Amino acid sequence: MNFFYVLNGKRVKQMIIIMTAAFFTAWIFYFQNLIHMPAFSVKDGPKAIYKGEKNVALTFNIGWGDEKAEPILDVLKKENVKAATFFLSGAWAESHPDIVERIVKEGYEIGMLGYEYKDYTEIEPEKVRQDIAKAQTAFGKLNVKNIKLLRAPTGHFDQNTLKIAEGLGYTVVHWSIDSKDWTNPGSEVIIKNTGKAKKGDIILLHASDSAKQTAAALPDVVKNINNKGHKLVSVSEMIANADAKTNEIK
Repeated sequence: MNFFYVLNGKRVKQMIIIMTAAFFTAWIFYFQNLIHMPAFSVKDGPKAIYKGEKNVALTFNIGWGDEKAEPILDVLKKENVKAATFFLSGAWAESHPDIVERIVKEGYEIGMLGYEYKDYTEIEPEKVRQDIAKAQTAFGKLNVKNIKLLRAPTGHFDQNTLKIAEGLGYTVVHWSIDSKDWTNPGSEVIIKNTGKAKKGDIILLHASDSAKQTAAALPDVVKNINNKGHKLVSVSEMIANADAKTNEIK
């Protein structure tokens, strides 16, 4: 009888050790995943979109440069891509009204990338508000109306950004797949990175002059998405047609 109790005591101790180890392992795994979540929301508050439910959205950031935007538009036209979303900084748009006009005429969606290239998490909330308002004015002068999407210029945002954006009538849009094209890793790497796209993914690409290989990679990027049977849509269409995914930011 005594042996029975001693044996079960050992088993209980072993179970406690196993359960404790499992708990900490699960907690570490959860924490690591949380760190790498690509977009967030304030609990019961405004949300940032990073993924949809179906289809795929190509998004292009443009903050500066004169040379890369039009070749990318040429590729989209050649590949018969009818929908994409361009996030433009207000400062760049002011300096390139002809390209902005072409983007609109060719049927692509425009979202805002703020006015200047500022990290919204490192400046005062009022400065964030002023930057967005300045971009609003710039696009208004270009007769680009009904912009509803905002992407933080550096990709960094916090609760203040989400609240300010919502107050001004914007939805913050992040991404679920980063092509890494801005690092100029080579066309094959860009194609490989975007080749991971599944239904609902929002892909980050760039049409600024710093992204020197995007136009060359883009035909294969588009073909791979088409070959998987995914339809290319604008971010607004993705949001309208599905329950977009968000994650909570503390």
